[in-house]
Amino acid sequence: MLTFHYEAKEGASGKHLKSTIQADSEASAYKLLKELGYTPIKIVEEGKGASPLKFLKNRISTKDKIVFTRQLSTLIGAGLPLSQALSTVVDQTNNPKMKSVSQDILVSVEAGKSLGEAFTKHPDVFSQVYISLVEAGETSGTLDKALQRIADQQEKDAEMMGKIKGAMLYPAIVMVVIIGVMIFMLYTIVPQVEKLYSDLKQELPFISQVMVVSANALRDYWYLFVIGIIGLIYFATRYLKTENGRRVSDGLKLNIPVFGLLFQKLYMARFTRTGEALLATGVPMLDALEICARSVNNSYVSQSILHAANKVKGGKGLAESIENEDYILSLVPQMIGIGEKSGRVDEMLAKTASVYENELDATLKSISTIIEPVLMVVLAVMAGGMVAAILLPIYQLVGNIKV
Repeated sequence: MLTFHYEAKEGASGKHLKSTIQADSEASAYKLLKELGYTPIKIVEEGKGASPLKFLKNRISTKDKIVFTRQLSTLIGAGLPLSQALSTVVDQTNNPKMKSVSQDILVSVEAGKSLGEAFTKHPDVFSQVYISLVEAGETSGTLDKALQRIADQQEKDAEMMGKIKGAMLYPAIVMVVIIGVMIFMLYTIVPQVEKLYSDLKQELPFISQVMVVSANALRDYWYLFVIGIIGLIYFATRYLKTENGRRVSDGLKLNIPVFGLLFQKLYMARFTRTGEALLATGVPMLDALEICARSVNNSYVSQSILHAANKVKGGKGLAESIENEDYILSLVPQMIGIGEKSGRVDEMLAKTASVYENELDATLKSISTIIEPVLMVVLAVMAGGMVAAILLPIYQLVGNIKV
């Protein structure tokens, strides 16, 4: 038997309780508390709260949300009542934080709230897109299909972001290796060359003098470099969380050479995929556009979508409204225009999303092909400079030896 610390509300009085309970698992503890007439708020296994890796256990990954959504969709589609489906999902969830969130959702549903209302209590876990799709699914009686569509969208978005991170990982690793090699040579080889010249009372070439000064600065003031790097990362992180910082970051993503077009295609794929999911579930056009603006995760693209939404509100069609907006690629209004004529805007948005997702794959492969030789050239130049700084003085010494 395990010991669990819990917080709960007493059913009749609503009194807040804190105590411990013995059970075989967290799910069993939850059921015992329900049988006692309590409404569990928090259940934590004894000893887990003090773990230094607690922050990792409290993290809910995209995979956790996808599994939760698919399980719930499957169970509801099989005909289980919502509360029973949620209870089953709680039992099958392994992530402690996700299990706690699922239990809270179950409690809210059993208390008479809708599933969408229960999700709104956890905005850090469920996005506005997620909640809107769930509410639309509840209204139309197609909750299982709405959840399935959410899971599909999450998987596609996670897959795209994974590919972009993978494409950027290789150059990052190469740069770390280059910096590591330079630091190693500055610490070990350059001081030996300096000592050799000092013993022979010879003057180092200019390039070698620069390397020696760099090596001495790194050796004597390494802690200042460390503090500077940490401080730079800290203040840059804080700045990027401000409104101006986000605008600068978003602008760089859209206009940075090579990667700018990549990010534009990513945002178009995200916009069209989200719009398709919302419209297909029955969310009104204006609401869908506002939600899409929040979900693209770029203030410039978001501003363009909201500007188009205002034109739609004024009576214009979506294709006409979005056609000349900044950072909206030309295929989007063209496909929306076809959808408006045929009455199938959601289907055209889905096709547009597929096009951009495929183009994203092709662009990533092209960028990877271009980056590899460029990095090799950079590595050769930097390594060549280091070798020249070391070998040049040695060759000069040999040339100065008189036989």
